[in-house]
Amino acid sequence: MTSTDSLLAARLRTLLAGAPEAQLPLTYQQAAEALGLAPPRTIQRVALALEALMREDVAAGRPMIAALVVSRRGELPAQGFFDLAVALGRFPAEPARHAEAYRAELARALAERR
Repeated sequence: MTSTDSLLAARLRTLLAGAPEAQLPLTYQQAAEALGLAPPRTIQRVALALEALMREDVAAGRPMIAALVVSRRGELPAQGFFDLAVALGRFPAEPARHAEAYRAELARALAERR
């Protein structure tokens, strides 16, 4: 991860930690706009920053603040979130249990902000 990537991840953590709960979860696009990212690859840059936050949070034993960002196509994050959550040992491997695990992680992430 470059220093620019680390800075973006830190800015994203600050954004998510300070966003009014009524506005959460944010979409990837909303996060990109709030961070003032300009094309190209704005969503990809947000996703990479979220992955960095996931690794940090799991390593520190914290709820994954990345759970506060979802796809505009629904109420869940993109598949990469679930793949990494499984790889990090936070979520079960069975895809049928991912939505339930996500909802629990979202609740923990919201509670951590209070």
